[in-house]
Amino acid sequence: MGVAEQIAQVLQRQQVRVTFFAAQEATQVGDGSLGAHWAPWWRARAAEGHEFASHTWSHLVWQADLSGAHLRLRATGGDGPSRVQVLDAGAYCADIRRAADRLQALTGVAPLPLFRAPAGKTSPQLLQAAQACGYRHVGWSPAGFLGDELPSARYSNAHLLQQALQRIQSGDILLAHLGIWSRQDPWAPAVLEPLLIGLKARGFCFRTLSQHPAYVQGGTWP
Repeated sequence: MGVAEQIAQVLQRQQVRVTFFAAQEATQVGDGSLGAHWAPWWRARAAEGHEFASHTWSHLVWQADLSGAHLRLRATGGDGPSRVQVLDAGAYCADIRRAADRLQALTGVAPLPLFRAPAGKTSPQLLQAAQACGYRHVGWSPAGFLGDELPSARYSNAHLLQQALQRIQSGDILLAHLGIWSRQDPWAPAVLEPLLIGLKARGFCFRTLSQHPAYVQGGTWP
């Protein structure tokens, strides 16, 4: 959540509504991204008309499919230190649902029946488990990987901005974070607003995922 307030201010200035996927992750201040400290921030985003969806409570990164419809995952958030877990489909769904339930409690808004797998790592078995309890996975478009996780020594903000402005096409789903621990030169303050302004100049508008054709028509997500 290191640049969460700056991102909120940019979105408000530009009148852009987005879909926030959230997990319970460690933050620089407070008790985790879905903790009580950040509750006013989430309520404010709901009042502005943003949408919400689960990123799993424990920030579960898929590692392998196992026999018996079990999944091996590394929990990098949630209620304890980073650890490997083996979960059946029901337990995996419960972790997805826990983040969604917490978002609803914080915002008063029902989250979308979508989830985003941490690190974007999925498998047929994982997707089947989530679908069985009502959650569709949504990733991002290739051009929509905005690079805020990449090392700034190799990928400057100026490079990432120009690359996005050149490559993004209509219907693309864009990915950015509310804070990245590892990037030395934070992406959001330098890139987000120029990117939105530049894309508007190209004729683009912005919509939340409930308005995306793949959601409305039940099609395939990236």
